[in-house]
Formats: sequence, structure tokens, C-alpha cells
Amino acid sequence: MSQKKVKGSPSLQSIKSLPVDLRFVGSSGSNRMNLSDNVSGNVELSSDSAEGRSDIGLENDESPYYNLDMPAKNTPTRSIKRSNVDSKWSDTTPYTTKKKLQSWFQLPDGNWELATILQTSGNESLISLADEKVLKVNMESLVPSNPDILDGVDDLMQLSYLNEPSVLYNLQYRYNQDMIYTKAGPVLVAVNPFKKVSLYGDDYIDAYKCKSMASPHVYAITDAAMREMIRDEVNQSIIISGESGAGKTETAKIAMQYLAALGGGSGIEYEILKTNPILEAFGNAKTLRNDNSSRFGKLIEIHFSETGKISGASIQTFLLEKSRVVQSSGGERSYHIFYQLCAGAPPLLREKLNLRNADEFKYLSQSNCFTVSGVDDAEQFRVVTEALNIVHVAKESQDSVFAMLAAVLWLGNVSFTVIDSENHVEPVVDEGLVNVATLIECNIEELKLALSTRKMRVGNDTIVQKLTLPQAIDTRDALAKSIYSCLFDWLVERINKSLAVGKIRTGRSISILDIYGFESFERNSFEQFCINYANERLQQHFNRHLFKLEQEEYIQDGIDWTKVDFEDNQDCLNLFEKKPLGLQSLLDEESTFPNGTDLSFANKLKQHLNSNPCFRGERGKAFTVSHFAGEVTYDTTGFLEKNRDLLHLDSIQLLSSCTCALPQAFASTMLTQSEKPVVGALYKSGGANSQKLSVTTKFKGQLFQLMKRLENTTPHFIRCIKPNNTQSPGSYSQELVLQQLRCCGVLEVVRISRSGFPTRMTHQKFAKRYGFLLLDHVASQDPLSVSVAILHQFNILPEMYQVGYTKLFFRTGQIGVLEDTRNRTLHGILRLQSYFRGHQARCRLKEIKRGIVTLQSFFRGEKTRKEYSILLHRHRAAIHIQKRIKARICRNKFRRLNEASTAIQSVIRGWLVRRCSGDIGLLQFGERKGTEPEEVLVKSTFLAELQRRVLRAEATLREKEEENEILSQRLQQYENRWSEYELKMNSMEQVWQKQMRSLQSSLSIAKKSLAFESDYSQRNSDASVNENDDQESTSWETKPHEINGVRSSTSAGTGVIGRLAEEFEQRSQVFGDDAKFLVEVKSGQVEAGLDPDSELRRLKQMFEGWKKDYGARLRETKVILHKLGNEEEPTRKKWWGRRNSTRMG
Repeated sequence: MSQKKVKGSPSLQSIKSLPVDLRFVGSSGSNRMNLSDNVSGNVELSSDSAEGRSDIGLENDESPYYNLDMPAKNTPTRSIKRSNVDSKWSDTTPYTTKKKLQSWFQLPDGNWELATILQTSGNESLISLADEKVLKVNMESLVPSNPDILDGVDDLMQLSYLNEPSVLYNLQYRYNQDMIYTKAGPVLVAVNPFKKVSLYGDDYIDAYKCKSMASPHVYAITDAAMREMIRDEVNQSIIISGESGAGKTETAKIAMQYLAALGGGSGIEYEILKTNPILEAFGNAKTLRNDNSSRFGKLIEIHFSETGKISGASIQTFLLEKSRVVQSSGGERSYHIFYQLCAGAPPLLREKLNLRNADEFKYLSQSNCFTVSGVDDAEQFRVVTEALNIVHVAKESQDSVFAMLAAVLWLGNVSFTVIDSENHVEPVVDEGLVNVATLIECNIEELKLALSTRKMRVGNDTIVQKLTLPQAIDTRDALAKSIYSCLFDWLVERINKSLAVGKIRTGRSISILDIYGFESFERNSFEQFCINYANERLQQHFNRHLFKLEQEEYIQDGIDWTKVDFEDNQDCLNLFEKKPLGLQSLLDEESTFPNGTDLSFANKLKQHLNSNPCFRGERGKAFTVSHFAGEVTYDTTGFLEKNRDLLHLDSIQLLSSCTCALPQAFASTMLTQSEKPVVGALYKSGGANSQKLSVTTKFKGQLFQLMKRLENTTPHFIRCIKPNNTQSPGSYSQELVLQQLRCCGVLEVVRISRSGFPTRMTHQKFAKRYGFLLLDHVASQDPLSVSVAILHQFNILPEMYQVGYTKLFFRTGQIGVLEDTRNRTLHGILRLQSYFRGHQARCRLKEIKRGIVTLQSFFRGEKTRKEYSILLHRHRAAIHIQKRIKARICRNKFRRLNEASTAIQSVIRGWLVRRCSGDIGLLQFGERKGTEPEEVLVKSTFLAELQRRVLRAEATLREKEEENEILSQRLQQYENRWSEYELKMNSMEQVWQKQMRSLQSSLSIAKKSLAFESDYSQRNSDASVNENDDQESTSWETKPHEINGVRSSTSAGTGVIGRLAEEFEQRSQVFGDDAKFLVEVKSGQVEAGLDPDSELRRLKQMFEGWKKDYGARLRETKVILHKLGNEEEPTRKKWWGRRNSTRMG
């Protein structure tokens, strides 16, 4: 659709979507979306409306909206009327059958199959199914299919054709790809995969937290609730519904994990998560439809601080199925904790409680089912005990809890014996009775009386009535159920105390409701009656939030809106709750009569309620109620007894007399409840002393409190779907899934959400939130004008919104555009502010630095001047000291030199004097004595010189000895090297000799071969003359040219071999001489200006090359000689034959 931009300041005249009462005269009509229903009000969309937009929650930190834009599609406006329930969804048209190649066709078994339209004639079409079967059908039986591009869309609102087969196919398409989450407008549809899928963990939590992933998920719903709670300051609720086995419990745990990841940090979130294994152990059981079915409802309210951190939590439970404690059907189990205790209790605890295996307790053995596939009960018991420690349940309290569980099990083993003709009984004192008395710490005689007798007041007297066997069994079972029910409530109370102690609450909370889904079995009893009533209430809350309140708000705000019809279940709720002729009122009334029976109750219902359209009486004790999810037939057998749920005063007094703390607490609680005022004729009942309110009355009160709490929150709905009844991964039953979709109203949600305005804001809030985005200054105007200006500023199409008296209403996805623009603008403003603040901070920093530098310069100058003056004073003192010290040192040095010089001079002068006087004396003495004084003169004259020579000779000797040592070391090194070279040369010489011998042998063999051939030819020529064989002589004579040829070839071969031999001799001589010369150079015998090592390597390479060449030529020569030998082969054979024959002779 073309869109014109609005210029200038917008006016209210231009707003086409204002309420009718607010429109100005002369305003043009709006091109809005036309909404109508085909049969009861189907949706009809104009071709220019945008489809495929949905809000999944918070897009960023400040907005809960997410804009998922899809291309606009043309939706047909004509539809074919259907006679079945799908008529309101089908918008099939003749255009569809003409233009679309494929449509949906419903098979006789109820499943839908995609059919190809081959031909259309009138109101009939020829179609082809997947198995190539061709059928002729009426066009009204065909439902249009969506184009392939819409296969697997994550929001059902994006489907061009919203019909049952398209929804089923889309869910199945995503389910087969492990995409188990799909949006249906504001509702999340979760299909149980019955296997582990890789859609969870820290990486996915971070992705949804940072908004880097926008596909449907429990994380996305929880994230939206968290952010809306912080932004709007309104409590939130996440309502998880679905039938048994659809995955409600797991979905609730996933939501809690995400909340713990977002609001964690204080440690309380870990305690909250650890409540799950405790509640599952004590409140879940294996049923035929689900291995971990919740047999109670729970509401977990998680409180948050102002900063969004978890500060505490509280848990509220509803309608625990107490009858499962004493009775379970075949293939089912009682509560998990019994089997976990029997399998995982440590030896000391087993001995203390006198535990046995599960199959030895009658309460557990009646169903003959003791294990769950893939579950280790012993390991689960360890997990439960660990969780009890984490939620601060003391060890002594845990032992008491396990003792109560064991007492319940042993109560089932208590048996009775008949003592008189009136079938009065008394308990048998056996192991079961003794263990019960020991575990609850009561007197065994009092226990026997409580189980076999009943005290009744008649006036002021008390009568003791003995019980029959059925009455005793009922009393025993009632005591077991009461103990377990009180134990369950006590545990929940202790958990709540642990989660709430020391926590500061701000009034902001997110509640997660995990409650039993709608149930319909072959035989439906009192439990299904209460469960389905609760689901009726939840469905009404769902309808009120999404349908009734939405349409009422449109009308109150003056929105031009075409009302969309939907199925309301108020009539069914009136059937249950109406007084005095409602199901619950009549049940309570009949329960007050001592002689009331299940049959009388059924007859009373048929008498008073047959005119109600939601009720139908059946034969016997049965009746049928038309619920929102379908008709359910109830059997009234046991209704009255279960509704009374009486525990007589004798049993309560027994518990109060126990020395164990837990039974006393249970008795105190029940006595407190019994003090409530008596209503009507209930006092006449035998259990009036113990219980004043019926089960339905108490449950109804709990349910109304729950609804009141949910009404004050913003709900977020998650519908869990079970794809098959066999709990098999990958299996998808269309009929089962379609039934659940109809029950939970998913298709109704999509239809109304697509046609309505799911996003709305008050004028004030809208102007305050987006007013700063305006280019023109209109802040002083009223909120309505500001809102209109914003809509024009961003070119929001008139058909995409409506302006009400107090609010603005937007179609799906429109607010996301404004949120994106707002976030981008805010981020830009923040960035600009950061730049400006950074500039200011840098300027201030520069000024401060300049001031600091100035101050530092003054301080440093003053400090430096002081230091310089001190340094100068010290310098002068140091110079004066140095002068004194240096003068003293010089004087001492001069004195020592003077003294040394004087001493030397005296010595020299004395020596000179002595030498002169000595020579003169010797000469004079020699003249007188003759030859003898002459020798003395010589000795004294040359003595000093001789001594000097001796010293020089000794020094020279020492030098020579050192040189001799060095030369010896060098000589030793040379000898070592020479030995190494000698070894190398010997090895090379040996190799050469071997190679030479090999060549010589080859050469000699060749020579011998030639010589032998020459001799052979000569002998043949001689033998041919002397041979007597005419034939051979004739052959030799007739072929003389052959002999000559052989001789010529032999002579040629001899020449070649000779040349090779000469070359071998020459080369051998050359290589030998060169090697010998290099050895001499290496040993130092011959001097030459070359490197013997490199020359030796080069000689080796030359030898290797020549040897290779020589060997090749020698092989060629052998080949040639061999060919010549082949030509002589016939002659040679004959010669050898003659020679052999001669030797033989």
C-alpha cells in the first residue's frame, strides 16, 4: 500500500482511527482491517493488511516488544462453510481450488493429508493423494494449504491460512526438526519431545538474555515476564497447562532455571531450584500416561528485590492425590519417595526403620510395578537427601520424615482378624503393627484400639463402637493417607520457611503455576472431577484475559471493533458452582447425610440438573459433563467417601499421644482445622469431630484464592502438548494434538489476536515514553496531541492502530518500530552525552593538571634551592677535607721516596766504592804473588755475568720444555688424525681393491669367454674334417660362411675386450697414483698447496662416475657377446653333444 508522509504539525482531523465519539465532522472513513466471521464470525483480512507480526516479549532492556516483520500476503476473503468444528477456521474459496495446486483433505480416519488438485468442475474437484490415489470430492471438503515459504514458521499468526490442518502441519514440521516451541500469538505452544534436545544451557540463557536469539522458547517467555515486572512494576505470572505427560513439570523447571540465572547471586536461587527434586519425590508418581506425573498442583511465587535479584520464594500446593498412597492401578506406582527410600536408604537407616524391598509392602505391591525405565531410585534418594540438606531440613527432622514414610508402608501390612459373629475385628499383633507403633512412637494397645474401634457421642455419653473389617480397613487407610498428606504439607511449610527467612521483599514477584491438566479416562472418579473443575476455572481466566476483557476494553474505550465470537465456559462453571443446585453443592449436601450413597447422589444430580445443557445423566451411577475440552463421563463410585475424607477423632488423639514430634504436629494441625465453625447438617456426620469442611469446599476456596492472585498479575501462558500417548520420540498423532489444541483454545487465541489490537498504552504513558522522539516542540501540548504527533511522525498506518478514550491500541508488531527508534535515539543520546561529558572531564583534567604543575614547580624550586645550598656547603667541606688529606698523603709519599732514594744511593755508592777498592787490591796483590791472584780476579769479575747467563739458560730451558709439551700434544693429535685417515684410506683402498677385483674378474671372464669361443670355433673346424658323420660334415661343408662369421665376430669381441682391459689398467694406475699422492700429502711427506680431504672426495666422485660408466659399457659388451652367442647356439649345441658323447664313450 502506498503511504503518504504527513507534513507539518499533525491535527486530530487527520486521525482516522479515533473513537467514533471523538471524530470531527467531515473526517474521512478509515481504511481499517475488516473483521468478520464466516459462520460464527470468521476473521476476514483486507488484502493490504500486514500479516506475520508478533510480539514475543522484550526486545531489549527497556521494551517488552519484539518486531518480527513478514512480507504482506493477500488473504482470500471468501470461505466455504463447513459442517464440522473447523468451519470457523476454514477460509477456503473457489479461488483456492483454481489457483492453488495443493489443499488439505481429511481422510476417513480423521487425519489430514495434502492433496494435489488435478481438475475442478463445478462444485467438485479431482484430487491426487500422496499414495497416487485419485478421488473426486466436493470443494467444500478441501481446506487451503499455505505456500512452502511458510513451512515451519515460528508463530502461527504468520500463516496465511489459519486452519486446523495447517496448524497441525506447522507444529509437526517444527517438531520433526526438534523445534518444539511455537508461538500462537501471546501463547507459547511447547510440544513434548520425549527426549533430550539441545535447546538449553548457559549459552542459550546468555543468548536470550542478550536478545541475540529471538526464536520462541520458555526462556523468551520468562525473560519477558522478568523485564515487564521491572519496567511496569507489576507482578507477573507464568501459567503452564496441559494434560498429563505434556511436559508441564519440566517446563516449570526450565523457567525457574532461567529466573535463577537472571536474578541469581544471593544463593537463594540454588535453594529454590533444589525444591524441585523434593516436591517431585513426594508429589509425583508413575501413571499409565506419564512416568513422572504431578499428582498435585503447585504455585511457586518468586520474590525479587528492587535490583531484580531473587530475594525469596513461597510455594503453595493444591489437591494432593491422597488415594494413591493406599491404592494404585496396574502398571502405575505410588509416590516416588517410597521406592526411593526402599532402594536407596543406607544400611543404618534401613535397620532403624526395619525396611524391606518395595515388593514386600502391600501398598506398593498391588500394582506390580516397582521401577521406572531409565530411573535409578537409589540415586534419586541421594539427590533428595542432598536437596533436604540444602533447604535446611535438619538431620533429625529427615530421620523423622523417613520414619513417617516407613510407618505408612507398614500400615499397609497391618492385617485384621474377625473376633465374633458380627464380623467385628481387631488388628493382628505382627511385624507390621509393631513397626508402626515403634516408628510413630505410640503405645501399641492404643494403636490397636484406634484401628478397631470408634468412639461416638450420644448426648453427654460416649459409646465405643467396634468396627467391621471394611470399616477397619478404611480407618487404617485413612490414617495412612492423613499421615502422608500432613507430612507433605509439613515439608512444604519447612521449605517456605527456609526460602523466606531473612529475605527482604519488595512486593514484586513472578509466579509459576504448574497444575494438573485436563483429564479424561475410561473411568473418571472424584480426582478427575476436581482436576477438570480447576481447569475450567483456569480456562475462564485464560478466556477473560485474552477474549472477554480484551473485547470489553475495546468497547469501553470506544474502539471501532467488530466483535469476534468465542466459546465461553461460564455455563459449565455455573453447573459446578451454582447454589443450591450445583454439582458441588449437591455433593456436599449428600455428603452430610449419614445414609447418603453414591447411587443416591447420582440420582439427585439427574433429578435436578437434567435441564442443564452441560449435564447429561447416564445409567447407574454415571453422569456426563460437557467441559470446554469435551465431554467427560464420571463414575460416582467413591465420590461421597473421598469428599468427606474423614479421619476420626480417635486417630487424631492417637497421633497426639505419640512421643515423636511430627505426629504431634500433624494432630495439632488437624485439631486446629476441626475448630472451624460447623456448617449445615455436617455435624451429623460421624467425622464431624475431625473435619468440618468437605474436600470440594476446601479445594474451591483454594482455587478462588489462586484466581484472585492471578487476576492481580500480568499472565504469560504456556500450553504444553503431548504428541503421542506412547511417550515415543518422533511420533506425532494428529488426532491427539488437535484435541489438545482445541481444549486449550490455541486456535481461538491466534484468531482473535490476529484480528485485534494486542498492544495498548495510555495516552500519558505513550507520550511520556516516545514524546522526546518528536522533531517539533510539542511537549507543552496535551498527551493525546503528543501521541497523534508521534504516530504521524513515524508514519504508522491508520489501520495499524486505534485511538481510544484513554489508550492507544496497536496491532501486532507496530510498537516494535517505535521501540527500535526509541532505543537507537537513546543510545545516540547516551553516546553524545558520553562524548560531551568526556570532553568536559578532559578540560577539567587539563586545568587541574596545569594548577598541579604550577604548584609542583614552586615546591620543587624551593626544595631544589634548599638542597643546593646544603650540597654547596657539603661540597666546600669535602674540598677542604680532601685538600688536607691529599697534602698529608703527598708528604708521606715524598718522605718514603726520599728515604728509599737515600738507601739506594748509599747501597750503589757503597758497591761502587767496594768494587773500585777491590780491583785495586787484587791487582796489587797479583803483582806480588804471580799466577794465583790472576784466577781470583777472573772469578770475581765474571761471577755476576755467569749467574745472569745461568738464569737466562734456566728460563730458556723452561720455555723450551713448555714448547716441547705443546708440540707433544700436537704430535699426539696428528697421530690420532693420521690413524683415522689411515683407517679411512685402508677402507677406501679395500673398497677400491674389491671393485678392481670385480672389474678384473668381469674382464677375465670376458677374455676367457672370447678365448674359449675362438678355441671352440677352431676345434669345430678340425672336428668337421675328421668326423665320420656324413650328415654333420655335409652341414659344416655347406655352411663355411657361418664359421667365418663366427670367427670374425669373435675377433671383434676380442678387440673390444682388449680395449676395455687397457682402459682398466690405465685408470687403475691413475687412481692408485692419485690416491697414494694424496696420502703422502696428508701425512706431510710431500708438500703441496691443496686440501687433501676435498681432493680425496673429488677423486672418489670421479672414481664412482668412471666405475658407473665402465660398468655400463661392460654390460653392453656382454649383451652384444650374448647376441653373438645366440647365433652360434645351434653349432654350440652340436659341439657340446659330441663332446658329451665322447666323454661317455
